[in-house]
Amino acid sequence: MSEPDAPVAPDYRPGFVATIGSPNVGKSTLLNAFVGEKVAIVSPKPQTTRRRLRGILTRADAQIVFVDTPGIHKPLHKLGRTMVREAEQAIPDADLLLFVADVTRLPGDDDVRIARLLVDVRTPLVLAMNKQDLLAPADVLPHTDAYRALGTFADWMMISARRGDNLDQLMRLIVQHLPLSPPLYPADQLTDQTEQAMVAELIREKALKYHEQEVPHAIEVLIEEWEERDNGMIFIEAVVLVEKDSQKGIVIGAKGSMLKKIGQSARQEIEAHLQRKTYLELRVKVRARWREDEEELRRLGYEI
Repeated sequence: MSEPDAPVAPDYRPGFVATIGSPNVGKSTLLNAFVGEKVAIVSPKPQTTRRRLRGILTRADAQIVFVDTPGIHKPLHKLGRTMVREAEQAIPDADLLLFVADVTRLPGDDDVRIARLLVDVRTPLVLAMNKQDLLAPADVLPHTDAYRALGTFADWMMISARRGDNLDQLMRLIVQHLPLSPPLYPADQLTDQTEQAMVAELIREKALKYHEQEVPHAIEVLIEEWEERDNGMIFIEAVVLVEKDSQKGIVIGAKGSMLKKIGQSARQEIEAHLQRKTYLELRVKVRARWREDEEELRRLGYEI
C-alpha cells in the first residue's frame, strides 16, 4: 500500500470506522454522505449490502476509513450466514464502531442481537440514530431512550444520513476517538473496490430498483468480460444470476423490456462513474439455489 506524498501533522488521526447495524438502517447512505461520492449502492430493499467495503474520507486533520458492512440479521441461507460473518469480522479490526439504528422504530430483535454482540467489545462505540427527519415528535424520547439503553456508548447522535442532519457533529465525535498515526491510504483514494466490482454492484442496484418481493434477494451480478476498445469505449458483458426460471422471465420482461430498462439505467451511471463511454451487454442465467451453494458462493467472491 503506497503512502501519501504530502507530509502530515503529528496530531493527524486516521482510523477504521466499522458501521454496524441491522438491515436497511441507512449504513450505506451514511457512508456515501461522508465520503461525498457514491461508493456503496443503496436501495430500500433489506440486505442490499452483501460484502464489506471501504469508503475513504481524507481531510487535513484525519483520514476516516469507513467500513460498510452487511446488515446483521437472522440468516435464512448460506449467503445470509456469510453476510453476517462479514459484518462480525469487521468488529475486531475497527478503531471505532458506529452502531447505526433506525430511530423511527423501537429496537427490534436484530438491534438487540447486535447489542449483545458488542457488549464485551473494548473498542469505542458510538450510537448513530438515523432517520431523525422521519421521526414523529412523540416518539423522540421513548425511541432514543430505548436505543441508548442497549449498551454503553462513548457518544451518541441523532442524524439523518439522507438529509445531512448533524453529520458534521457526528464526524467530530468520530475523529476525536481515532488514534494518532500517519495516513493509511493515498489522499486521492475513495474506496478499496475494484472498478469491476463497483460496476457489478451498480447493475445489481438497478435490478433491485425495478423488482419486488423475493426476486431482488435472488439476484447476483457477475462480470464475465471487460475490454477497453481501441476507440476508448469499455465493453462490459455481465450476467444477472437468478435462482428460478420464473425469476429469469421477470428479470428479462416482455420482449426483453425489463432487462433493457435495467441495462440503460445501469449504463448511464456506469459511464458517469468511469467517465468513459460504455457498451453494456446483459444476460440472465439461472443458477438454482446459488445462495445455498458453497462452490457457487466462492466463485462469486464470497468467503465461505
